Amino acid sequence: MIETASHPSVTRAHVLAALADVADPEIPAISIVDLGVVHAVIVKDGGVRIELLPTFVGCPALEMIESTVRDRLSEFGRPVEVDFVRTVPWTSERITPAGRAALRRSGFAPPAEPADVRCPYCASARVAMDSAFGPTQCRSLFYCRDCRQPFEAFKPV
Repeated sequence: MIETASHPSVTRAHVLAALADVADPEIPAISIVDLGVVHAVIVKDGGVRIELLPTFVGCPALEMIESTVRDRLSEFGRPVEVDFVRTVPWTSERITPAGRAALRRSGFAPPAEPADVRCPYCASARVAMDSAFGPTQCRSLFYCRDCRQPFEAFKPV
């Protein structure tokens, strides 16, 4: 934990490092930083403002993300403002290479067009989409014809 007394000057780097600890509630293997949801971190006037991009309209995890961000940044002892903004749309291209690797390790195929989806377990391209509609708006269901594992694929947006 970063103590305010020992770090009187909270920087953008401090805040980003703390946000890297905040997992996406629906896919805990990836942080909101690696998911590309963090749009802006503004540190000024003794406070911190975080602008986040929703992945999809109506995402059920927004409230949980906001409260987790507030809790995580409370250690800085500064007022924290968290807003979901739509100044630019979130796209799956915002997912970092580390985030894509984390998705694969956790059994999710990173975003790709359906014809380019590869099995996260065996890397086979011999996959079939079972359903374009997964448990959330951002995922589809696939089946690998080689290792016979079902898996979810993050939709490209």
